[in-house]
Amino acid sequence: MTYRMIWNQRAYFGAGSIAEIPAEITSRGFRSVLVVTDAVLVDSGVAAKVTDLLDKESISYSVFSDIAPNPPIKNVLAGLAALEKSGADAIVAVGGGSAMDTAKAIGIIAANPEYADVRSLEGVVATKNPALPLIAVPTTAGTASETTINYVITDTERGRKFVCVDPHDIPLVAVVDVEMMASSPRGLKAATGLDALTHAIEGYTTKGAWELSDLFHLHAIRTIASSLRESVDGDPAAGERMALAQYVAGMGYSNVGLGLVHGMAHPLGAQYQAPHGVANGLLLATVMEYNADYTGERFRDIADAFGVVGAYTRDLQDVRRAAVAAVRGLVEDLGNPTRLGEIGVASDGIDALAQAAFADVCTGGNPREATVSDIATLYRSLL
Repeated sequence: MTYRMIWNQRAYFGAGSIAEIPAEITSRGFRSVLVVTDAVLVDSGVAAKVTDLLDKESISYSVFSDIAPNPPIKNVLAGLAALEKSGADAIVAVGGGSAMDTAKAIGIIAANPEYADVRSLEGVVATKNPALPLIAVPTTAGTASETTINYVITDTERGRKFVCVDPHDIPLVAVVDVEMMASSPRGLKAATGLDALTHAIEGYTTKGAWELSDLFHLHAIRTIASSLRESVDGDPAAGERMALAQYVAGMGYSNVGLGLVHGMAHPLGAQYQAPHGVANGLLLATVMEYNADYTGERFRDIADAFGVVGAYTRDLQDVRRAAVAAVRGLVEDLGNPTRLGEIGVASDGIDALAQAAFADVCTGGNPREATVSDIATLYRSLL
């Protein structure tokens, strides 16, 4: 069997690493860049940490910041218009998953205009040309969009999110600078950290997992399990560990896929505007419980990563329960919602959610097959 792994051409890590951005732009001969970010990061001065560097080196740039959480198609189209107006030949994305995913879609369509409807990018798409060169600068420790071949766009007209998978969209350069994440509020750190944990656990148990991806996912699980609480509480060293762990998880799951947690989380974002990490955290332990008997010995490793005593000697079913309990305990400690009613879901919305989750591209990677009825039952258990 052949396995394929795709990562950034170059990546920088560590406090202050955004200082490398101007040289990356000039050494590659880019004439002008479009900085894709969001209004909150502009108003808070976070985006300026990058644009000030561009000003210092007299690099021409324009800023596009019309981006909403769970970015809709209209944001992509507005970004394309801004790109055309700017004349930029490269993009610098500064933000969380919403900014980076929007930038990916803009870059792909700029190089492949036949996909200008945006919806045709859904699923695994064989675009002809690499996206416009993208330098990705995450401001949250969660999505790892800076090193993945995936992005997610919301179709508000149809009330659904769709996942796009395309090797041509991976950022040319990733710059993972923990100082860009330092000002994130506690709730955002918790939600994005749970997103990273979900990536790592689903990547470790997905159908496509293999020896090399396992190295990344196990390291990420261990690091997140020991660092997320402290990071959320403002510990700088834990924050730096989380910044790396979420990237490492992205190196894995981008290449092997995810599972039902993401399949069920995407409709919650599209239909109820639930932040993606919040939705993942709400679902993760319950879906782990559903999958447990289909994961072989892998929950032993997850349990051990969370410090469960006897993870490799106790009865397997007991260890599986302990792994689920450890994850559930972390979610509760962080104050993440644990019931669907907390994010506005009522029983009359379950059928539509289940249909959308069943059709989601991530669901196919789940270790246990799930029917629409199975998924509806899982949602109802969380009402």
